[in-house]
Amino acid sequence: MTDRFEIHQKNFKELFYPSSVAIIGTNNVKGTVPHDILINVLHTGFTGKVFPVSPGETSVAEVKAYKYVIDITEPVDLAIIVFPSSVCHLALEQCGQKGIKTVIIISAGFKEVGEAGYERELKLKEIAEKYEMSIIGPNCLGVINTDPGVNLNASFARKMPEEGNIGFLSQSGALCTAVLDYARAKHIGFSKFISFGNKVDINEIDLLHYLGDDKETKVILIYLEEIKDGSALMKTASDIILKKRKPILILKAGRTSAGASAAASHTGSLAGSDEICDAAFEQAGIIRCDNIEEMFNYAIAFVYQPLPENKRIAIITNAGGPGVLTTDAAIKEGLELAQFSENTTKILKKNLPSTANIRNPIDVIGDAKCDRYNIAMSNAFKDDNVDGVLVILTPQSMTDIDLIAYEVVKVAGQYNKPVYTSFMGEADVSTGVDIVQRNRIPHYILPESMCKSFACVYKFKERSFRKTVENEIYTDIDRSIAHSILDEAIRDGRSYLTEEESVRIVKSYGLPALKNGVAKSGEQAVQIADNIGYPVVMKVISEDIVHKFDVKGVELNIKSAEEVQETYSSIRRNVESLQPDALIKGIFITKMIPAGEEIILGIKRDPSFGPVIMLGTGGIFVEIFKDVCFRVAPVSKQVAISMIQQLNSYQLLIGKRGNPSRDIEAILNCILRLSQMAVECPQIKELDINPLIVLDENKGCFVADAKIML
Repeated sequence: MTDRFEIHQKNFKELFYPSSVAIIGTNNVKGTVPHDILINVLHTGFTGKVFPVSPGETSVAEVKAYKYVIDITEPVDLAIIVFPSSVCHLALEQCGQKGIKTVIIISAGFKEVGEAGYERELKLKEIAEKYEMSIIGPNCLGVINTDPGVNLNASFARKMPEEGNIGFLSQSGALCTAVLDYARAKHIGFSKFISFGNKVDINEIDLLHYLGDDKETKVILIYLEEIKDGSALMKTASDIILKKRKPILILKAGRTSAGASAAASHTGSLAGSDEICDAAFEQAGIIRCDNIEEMFNYAIAFVYQPLPENKRIAIITNAGGPGVLTTDAAIKEGLELAQFSENTTKILKKNLPSTANIRNPIDVIGDAKCDRYNIAMSNAFKDDNVDGVLVILTPQSMTDIDLIAYEVVKVAGQYNKPVYTSFMGEADVSTGVDIVQRNRIPHYILPESMCKSFACVYKFKERSFRKTVENEIYTDIDRSIAHSILDEAIRDGRSYLTEEESVRIVKSYGLPALKNGVAKSGEQAVQIADNIGYPVVMKVISEDIVHKFDVKGVELNIKSAEEVQETYSSIRRNVESLQPDALIKGIFITKMIPAGEEIILGIKRDPSFGPVIMLGTGGIFVEIFKDVCFRVAPVSKQVAISMIQQLNSYQLLIGKRGNPSRDIEAILNCILRLSQMAVECPQIKELDINPLIVLDENKGCFVADAKIML
């Protein structure tokens, strides 16, 4: 970790638990950000001292004001700067002179407005480093800590949120205000609420570390617009998830890649930034959310209820239709309907009406009062075959919604198994929903969201308690060969390697490449083919040709010297006709590989996450079928297995539908070796092995084509 990281971790105590706060640039104009921040600090129960700093005022909000922060005679732990961006650096310099170590800069007008704003940020960074200060912002909403020991609302949010166990980080200040309003309506509380804006100094990695250690925070939510250091984010998140058992939920903006330039390889064209982001989050154990509602649906499940031991659920409803819908949703999400024990079935039969369904889902019938819900819930909880209970209510004329809500709260409190609720409707059920939400019972408008949330929590529990596997390191490689080829090509100013060079590199890392050669004449082609042995494959070599098949630059299964001679001439004629400006460097000849399953393997260097490995169904239609997956290198064997199993073609590889079983271990070996190459050869921008021909089980696989872009 950097020195700045250590400084931030040391300074966070003053940021979140200050004994004194100075609001620099406040005023007496109600309804303005500078004034509202002071009011929030003063009137939300902050337990420390407050010092307004306003050059033109002697008092603000009936509190003595100071002209400059250095005029304050007492120590100041935290400064909040709300001056115009053009003078923020002057205020920050005075904070440094005063010995203040933590600063929140609310002001906008920095890098988000262009070059001049970016220069202003550089000044802030220089001052912070000089005085070993830590800065949140600029261009942010501020910081909130609901801990009763401090009650700090250092923001311009309309109201202080409820106390809770959710830590929330956001790059967007405007989104924060909407989130706070949404959460307040549902009685969702926060431990820490942080808008970090342009992150000129403190970033999401610093804050993740802090919240990972924060006792009051049980789940961490993040809204991000950009990821600068993806590998650090993955490592930090993975450590928190596996060591602290804290879930991390991220809402990442920018799912589309409109305007992105076309990539030069299959891997590059298929590995969009969002696909890589999905893969990286999955690999680290981060839960990616599609929207705010989904994020909080998951969050309340984590913080309100215990984690389920398994995925067997009991569904309790007062209407058959919603019970069926919930069953469908549960099965779709990978959950299982619990099979009740004989004793549970006997008790339900005895105590529920004869018209009730005592199987799963339990239908307590439309005229059910709270006593039937009690019977159904209590016995479901007691059953060892049940890991969680989903309670559905529809508002019928005889339904006492509030009493049933209180009964759900009472029964849930008696057992250490999760219970989720869905009181369907809106107006009629609103008071019942309020009761369960105030009592920390997760509520969902739709049963489908309830099932999705239960599945999310179960998957997290299953994954976070799984043992991690160390990455495989191969010693039987010759990286010096790879580096000499790559470095020489870079010195020559080339963008691509020839196929012959590409094959030599993959072979140096132990991937299975066959004998080959490069011919500059028909006679030389025959000599090479005779040496390799028939049948052979012949391909054009040209830096100007991306896809050889498109220019008829590939011929397969050539069985004699006469065919080699003719094919050499025909490939040159085809290329000269279809792409006359392409410079032909020769014809690449290699052994024809026996028929097998075609796989594509690739490398792409992502600006946020670094080297990324692609695996997919290969061949000439790879970009049409798009049966591919990605992981950030280095990958472990465990991760490599998950890649193979994720493919739609996995069923073919394991021999379903009468197909022969293919050599899965050989694919694994190639993925892991390619992963090591991706990490150790940063000169490679993109790489395609397409296809990798995978033979029957225990027969291995072979690289049929390789392409490397520098």
